[in-house]
Amino acid sequence: MQASIQATLFSDPACPFAYSANPALRVIEWRYGNQIDWRLVLVGLSENTERYASSGYTPARQAQGTVMFRDRWGMPFAPAPKARLAASSRACRAVIAARRQWPGSEWAVFRTLQLANFTTPLLLDDDQDLRAALGELHGIDAGRLIGLIDDAGVVAEYERDKAQTRTAAGSATELQGKAGNTDGQVRYTAPSVIFTRLADGLSLEAGGMQPAEAYDVLVANLDPALDRQAPPEDPGELLERFPLGLTTAEAAAILAPNNALPDRPAAERALIGLVWEGRARRHPLGGDALWTAPAAAPSPEPRAAAASIAR
Repeated sequence: MQASIQATLFSDPACPFAYSANPALRVIEWRYGNQIDWRLVLVGLSENTERYASSGYTPARQAQGTVMFRDRWGMPFAPAPKARLAASSRACRAVIAARRQWPGSEWAVFRTLQLANFTTPLLLDDDQDLRAALGELHGIDAGRLIGLIDDAGVVAEYERDKAQTRTAAGSATELQGKAGNTDGQVRYTAPSVIFTRLADGLSLEAGGMQPAEAYDVLVANLDPALDRQAPPEDPGELLERFPLGLTTAEAAAILAPNNALPDRPAAERALIGLVWEGRARRHPLGGDALWTAPAAAPSPEPRAAAASIAR
């Protein structure tokens, strides 16, 4: 089925709000599949750590803050202080290098860096750490990718992404108090999404972090004729749809019927049952787990289905 809506996601692998919004984004992807064409724009939250250090931000404060995100939204975190503060620019450019070299693979690279950033000691501005995190992705030459971070074309495309992000002045996002301004320009904060109806260019935006209901109502108003998929009766279908796996919170969000509150314990029990049946694997991750199909290979290759945010 051809896409009738384009969704532009503004995000950054260093943003805990963007990471914690993944369950809501997974819900929209499950419900509408390839009727929505997703596009990723890298925010570029930080070129260096001076702003953080000057405001008294430390690795300890960073780790303490993750406890709130973990307890409120349920994505896996490892609340241990990192060796030092890190900027996100190089990681953002690694994602863009993937987008240029292997179109479609940027989603797998982005998700891998998100998971590694919030559940391991990885530093987003350390090339050796980036190479190690991306080395397991099938179809990606991690060494080549890291070698392209400073390529002129990659840097230019990164600057274009940053410029697009910093166009939120006068927007609905700014009106709701969900825009940012850390460098003199009003920007879309991660994970803002702009949904655009392809037939006539009408756009509606969900600024900053939003619940699944907010995304859903915008999509439904843009095209009431879309097919809207209900939660699966068999949770194993989720792991077939998302080959890079789902966290418990993501699976619970998709399994919740029609905007009901997710039942995380029930989802976890169902996923454990799949492991017992040999239909899933459980990978410990930051105090929680990533659940995958038993034969799933971490491949960034584009799929014929939705342009998956979770690839």
